Amino acid sequence: MEFDLTWILLGLPAAFALGWVASRLDLRQMRIANRQAPRAYFKGLNYLLNEQQDQAIDAFIEAVQNDPDTSELHFALGNLFRRRGEYDRAVRVHEHLISRGDLNNADRQRAQHGLALDFLKAGLLDRAEEALRKLEGTSYEGQARLARLAIYERSREWPEATSVARLLENSGEANFGIRMAHYQCELAREAVQQGDAVKALGILTAVIQNTPTAPRPRILLGQLQLSQGQAQTAFHTLSTLFERADITAPLAAASLAKAALLAQQTQEALKLLNAHYQRQPCIDVLEAITTLQANDPDGAAQAQQLYLDHLQKQPSLMAATRWLTGQNQQPQPLPAPVQKALEQAIRPLARYRCAACGFEAKEHFWHCPGCQAWDSYPPRRVEEL
Repeated sequence: MEFDLTWILLGLPAAFALGWVASRLDLRQMRIANRQAPRAYFKGLNYLLNEQQDQAIDAFIEAVQNDPDTSELHFALGNLFRRRGEYDRAVRVHEHLISRGDLNNADRQRAQHGLALDFLKAGLLDRAEEALRKLEGTSYEGQARLARLAIYERSREWPEATSVARLLENSGEANFGIRMAHYQCELAREAVQQGDAVKALGILTAVIQNTPTAPRPRILLGQLQLSQGQAQTAFHTLSTLFERADITAPLAAASLAKAALLAQQTQEALKLLNAHYQRQPCIDVLEAITTLQANDPDGAAQAQQLYLDHLQKQPSLMAATRWLTGQNQQPQPLPAPVQKALEQAIRPLARYRCAACGFEAKEHFWHCPGCQAWDSYPPRRVEEL
């Protein structure tokens, strides 16, 4: 008994000493690892701030290898890969994060959102849509719905776009009433292209009832009615824009004049057009007025005077060219090369320009083909901006 107790007393200090040495070694290794990981991290951050993305990625990969459980470094790598256009590597990083069982719910949602952005940037819209749908009910729900809305607009899936826009409006994100009216107008245009004018008339009539302040469905409806031989109905449809002094009314001026001539509503149309022109002089409205006055015996002289009056209000090469065109009826008309040169000079001025991206086009677009913005085209020509 005495022998056993002696060995125990001798062994306890030895065991304590060995444990202490082992713990010191472990602490030293942990300190070395902890020093290496931040050093690699800060090195990558320094490269990133200096816009040296290749070196930054190498540094972050080194940090991840030293500590593979660090999710923040994975997120940083994924974002860097996406910014560099290496979408397949970004996808692998975010899919690896999602597959980790130790990831908390917030980081899992963040990784899912990053994966959706990877697919979006890569142009894989189907996979992006699928990834975005998985974010329903998360803190990224609003951003995901907006991204899905952009996908549906880009792919011209108007029923799906309407459904998502309604969800966004119901959640209080913004008012999408006018945007949804545009979607219905696009459906009406597709129906016209397919030869189904009855369906298009029904769609546009319903949109006007649901969103009476939206100008585009009224303009399209009036033009469609005019093409169907319903001149009187088209005149009443389009005249509403001028009665309420809508800023988009000039876009309907030519159609209103044509409908008025066919429906024998010339005087009523002149009153509306003149009232709008007095509020806001515009070359499109002015040309509609001259069209209505063309049948008068002295209509040509009146048109010449109108263009001169317009030039006194604001300088306009388009108005000057129209005036000179009228002068061609005089005994000494302009030479043909001069007339051709003037027409070519005003061509760029007669375009419409997107206020968001500057994209110019001969016709007015409600949805900019350049930047995909809605209602970004002012209803006035480039010369009048």
